[in-house]
Amino acid sequence: MRSRTTTWFECKIRYEKTMEDGTQKKVTEQYTVDALSFTEAEASIIEEMSAYISGEFEVRDIKKAAYGEVFFSDSPSADRWYKTKLQFITIDDKTEKEKRSTVNYLVHAGSLPEAVKSIDEVMGGTMIDYVIASVAETQIMDVFEHNKTLGNKTEVDDRPEYEQEASGEEAK
Repeated sequence: MRSRTTTWFECKIRYEKTMEDGTQKKVTEQYTVDALSFTEAEASIIEEMSAYISGEFEVRDIKKAAYGEVFFSDSPSADRWYKTKLQFITIDDKTEKEKRSTVNYLVHAGSLPEAVKSIDEVMGGTMIDYVIASVAETQIMDVFEHNKTLGNKTEVDDRPEYEQEASGEEAK
């Protein structure tokens, strides 16, 4: 299980999809991309989807995601995305009362119990007391990270473009 904290944008794409029976149907699908701005999110989703969609498509909606961190699963059965709400429990030093702060995450898993197990796996390694307030399956089809491809190896490159150019690497 790997996690990534960044700014995420949820994008809706509308296009004509070829169904299993060979008919064409207009569908709207939701994806999540890693980007710094709405403009970058739009460019990123267009680039990513151009490889999968033949023909025209349009970006119908882009909104900033309510979560800042995504948990990625390596399991081959992980084909769904779950929006989870965790409440972190702290004790207020002055009033000595329990205080809860809510944080949202996106979790990649094959089922709801797997999503809960993944949360416990990631959060169990921390010293933070937490409660899982909710776990709900989303309509998100896939999550695209800002990647840099080197041969057969793909790695996330967080350096600014000028640093990549200064080191002689091609900025993507």
